[in-house]
Amino acid sequence: MPDRLSALDASFLYLEDAVTPMHVGGVAIFERPRDGFDYEQVLCLVGQRLAYLPRYRERVVSVPGYLARPVWADDVDFDLSYHVRRSALPAPGTDGQLFELVARLMARPLDHERPLWETYFIEGLENGRVALVTKTHQAVVDGVGTVELGQLILDSTPQRCEPAEDTWVPRRQPSTTQLVLDAVSETVRRPGELAENLRAVVGDVAATAGKLVDTVGGLASVARTLIRPAPAGPLNGPVSGGRIFTVVRTRLEDYRKVRGEHGGTVNDIVLASITGALRQWLLSRGESLAPSASLRALVPMAVLEPGSMEFSTAGLVNNQLEAHLVELPVGEANPVLRLQHISHAMRAYTDTRRSVTARAMLKVGGFAPATMHSLAARTARSFSGRIFNLVITNSPGPQIPLYAGQARMAEMYPVIPLARNQALAIGVTSYRGAVCFGLNADRKAVSDVGYLASMIEESLAELQGRNW
Repeated sequence: MPDRLSALDASFLYLEDAVTPMHVGGVAIFERPRDGFDYEQVLCLVGQRLAYLPRYRERVVSVPGYLARPVWADDVDFDLSYHVRRSALPAPGTDGQLFELVARLMARPLDHERPLWETYFIEGLENGRVALVTKTHQAVVDGVGTVELGQLILDSTPQRCEPAEDTWVPRRQPSTTQLVLDAVSETVRRPGELAENLRAVVGDVAATAGKLVDTVGGLASVARTLIRPAPAGPLNGPVSGGRIFTVVRTRLEDYRKVRGEHGGTVNDIVLASITGALRQWLLSRGESLAPSASLRALVPMAVLEPGSMEFSTAGLVNNQLEAHLVELPVGEANPVLRLQHISHAMRAYTDTRRSVTARAMLKVGGFAPATMHSLAARTARSFSGRIFNLVITNSPGPQIPLYAGQARMAEMYPVIPLARNQALAIGVTSYRGAVCFGLNADRKAVSDVGYLASMIEESLAELQGRNW
């Protein structure tokens, strides 16, 4: 039987265009060890870990006439050095220059004729640092058979990479005749498959989404909101092909202090900090905000499958993400009341007893947030962008140092892709006492995303009582 793409994965390919590429990214910054950390070591490290990720050596092969969804097939011309690339900033490169490069890399779609991922080793950062930037298509990471590469290349202790013989032998790509015969055979058994595939090809998103409802759980919170479109505002409109990326680094201890003073969870406080920042950003643009004004965020969160006793420690297998639509009270001037509104809205999720705690998440091997952000982006793209203004993903990470080879990771920022008509996506990850925000925005619609980023820190300070 051919390894055919799921309906969801195929839709990611069919609906992708040059303006809205559907890959998730990550930016990891490393302290270079004394004995060095170079491109050849990165090639060695990634090459070793690919044995655990067969999907990363497979490409998508389309079926003639769209008689069936595409299939995964080994890339007989697989070239690791094509996917693991080397780049450099003019030394001493600043963080701003790095993030400008990240924005340009993320704006470029992946080559569908090759396996759908790329990694960039970037040198030249000031203070001797280096960076790894990853791009992985949403069709690749499903959390069942495949996790994100960024999860597997990081270890809790320094590791030396010794070159090993690559014994992988690609299977022959299926012929055109075989692809057609397999498609016809499946159509005979399931006649509706052909019509569904053709609707997806021509961009019938509503028809496709209707078939994808079972890919995410917890649709009750979504169903209650489907009849109401998201509030209008500057975050929604046609996006360009350009991107702008910026980051915010805050202290995890500050969120814990706010929690001790005002209650809620760290995730509630993250959302409240973003809400306060969005409020100030909208006011800076001359937007009129009534006290009841809100923006709607789609916030995917990890849950246990019914009957499961604990979150999988083997790597997110058989677990789900639920999509929650959260009203962010940007019209509320009082920061504590904003937090209380959000905590109340999120309590319905935590009260289900299916929610996965941060402590349970930290049992997952490697750097699980890399996979969680990929799964969150998949979940978000399963819904019409008309019902939410922006995507916010938050995944806790380990508080101990992680290493790529012998290089210690200092910072990690997620890059969440933009959907059609949505100009901002925010990914949040905690690591080693820091809470790191990655803001990916459309270069035309949200050119002032740097101001929004600075307001996240101001909003957190407000919750601590320092600025009001």
